Amino acid sequence: MSSAESAQSPESADISGTERSARPGRLAAAAAVAGVEGLALLAGGLYMLVTVLADGPDDLTSAVMGAATLVALGFIPLAAARGLWLRRSWARGPAVITQILALPVAWQLLQANSVMIPAGIALAVLAVTGLVLLVSPSTTEALGIRRPGQDTP
Repeated sequence: MSSAESAQSPESADISGTERSARPGRLAAAAAVAGVEGLALLAGGLYMLVTVLADGPDDLTSAVMGAATLVALGFIPLAAARGLWLRRSWARGPAVITQILALPVAWQLLQANSVMIPAGIALAVLAVTGLVLLVSPSTTEALGIRRPGQDTP
C-alpha cells in the first residue's frame, strides 16, 4: 500500500471508494444560508418563549405553542444545512422549501411600517440567495442530483 493510499481518510472517499472532489463554494454557501435561517428561527422561538414567560400573556398556551413551533421549525433548515454540508441529496428539498416559505414571510415584514423592515430585507436577500445557490448546476452536481434527461453515469 502506497503512502498516498494510506493517507486517504474515510471522509474523503465516497461509497465507491473513489476520492471526492472539493466541496463547491456554492454548496457551502447554501449550507451557510440554511444554517443562518435555522439559527434565526431557533433564536426567535427562544426569545418568544422567554418573553412569554416573563410577561405572562392572556393566552399562555397559545403563546408557548407559537414559541415551540418556531423552535421546532428551526431544526428543519439546520438539518438541511448539515445535510448540504455533508453532500446529502435529500437535504436540497427541505432547504428549497425553507427558502420558498421565507419569501412570503419577508414580504409581510416589508409591509410593516416598523423596525421589521430591515429584517424583511435581510430575509428576502437570504431566501433569494439560497434559492439561486440551491438550483446552481454546481450544487446539483455536487449533491449527485441528475437533471431530467441526463444519462446515468
